[in-house]
Amino acid sequence: MKLCDAPLQKRGRVPFAISTVIGINMTGRKLTFLLLICLFPVTHAFGQSEVFKSVVNNLAFYKQKKDLKYLASAKKSVDSLIKTHKDSVDLRKNVYKAVVYSSIAYIDSLNKLKEPVTFFDQVCRDVDKLLANKRIYKYQPEMDFSRRCLANVFIRHGFGYMRLTDYYNAMSAFRQAKKYAPEFKELNAYIGYANSHLGNLIESARNYTELLKTDSTKADIIEAAANTYKAIGDTSKALQILQKGRKYLPDDRFLLLDEANIYSNKRDYSSLHGLLPKLMDQNPNNAEVAYVAANCYDHLNDFNKAESLYLRSIELNSALYEPVYNLGLLYFKESVSKHGEEESKDVARAAQWLEKANEISPNDVKCLQLLQLVYAKTGDQDQIDKINSKLKLLTNQ
Repeated sequence: MKLCDAPLQKRGRVPFAISTVIGINMTGRKLTFLLLICLFPVTHAFGQSEVFKSVVNNLAFYKQKKDLKYLASAKKSVDSLIKTHKDSVDLRKNVYKAVVYSSIAYIDSLNKLKEPVTFFDQVCRDVDKLLANKRIYKYQPEMDFSRRCLANVFIRHGFGYMRLTDYYNAMSAFRQAKKYAPEFKELNAYIGYANSHLGNLIESARNYTELLKTDSTKADIIEAAANTYKAIGDTSKALQILQKGRKYLPDDRFLLLDEANIYSNKRDYSSLHGLLPKLMDQNPNNAEVAYVAANCYDHLNDFNKAESLYLRSIELNSALYEPVYNLGLLYFKESVSKHGEEESKDVARAAQWLEKANEISPNDVKCLQLLQLVYAKTGDQDQIDKINSKLKLLTNQ
């Protein structure tokens, strides 16, 4: 007779399903989505000329008072500086224009300033052109600011598409954001998240792996990466990620559960055994965790701990089938090596719990077959006949 194994179940929020006998129910965390921080640049280049004083002042007023009228005034001022062809190719004037226009694109998300629908696309083209200029290094802080503004707009678009479950366009928006802010590593997580929903699991795994190269301390990213690798069947890589993550976050409950999940699914009970003290300590009232621990001790032939934890699991949730069945099986296995009164005692215990398991799942064939063996030991022919009849119906024999 084989034990009913106990792989742990993945969190419901993860979009990849696996079949399990019993799982640990838990509320998982969601990926945290952030915007870049944009600060108005205050540089020597911006403050040195009277020509740009009105633009700079209006940006400063907006920063203080958060009133869009100052951005509108800044735009009007910078537009007034570009009247001739010579003005249109003046690098500094165009940098000022990029700062103002990208600020509006980012801040005025509701378009209260009534800009044309082509406004954002044109700002992107203008910024791209400036970034390609060989002399733009003179205005690095200003262009960094503009890049971050545009990246934030694309991230905002990406979030909007995700709310509509349009992951293709979300991924496209996040990739555009990455073009303007390649230093914002969290974008790999956003792209990976969208890829996972599009079924591009291998690409998604690569996105998460790229992010983990620079930051291995964010539990939600570690978990998402591990779950993605598990979904494509690379449990070794998933385990490697979780083990590395737990070095940085040794007390994280969900990472511990995920690592235990892999060991349980692989039936690597020796490795799972090492996690059990902390697993039980962090989840003292979780029936599924108690069952997983009991099942592990059962496979490692530690009868006392297995018995105690099966009973604990049943105490916490008497409706679970597996701990009840496995406890009956545990007593039946114990009876095999005993004789006389001790054997009869264990057989009676096995019958008690297997009958309860049969009540929970009346058509479970393995339980009925084990009850046959139990009743054969007790000599209860009436019960044997009943089970034989039921098995014939269930197995069409």
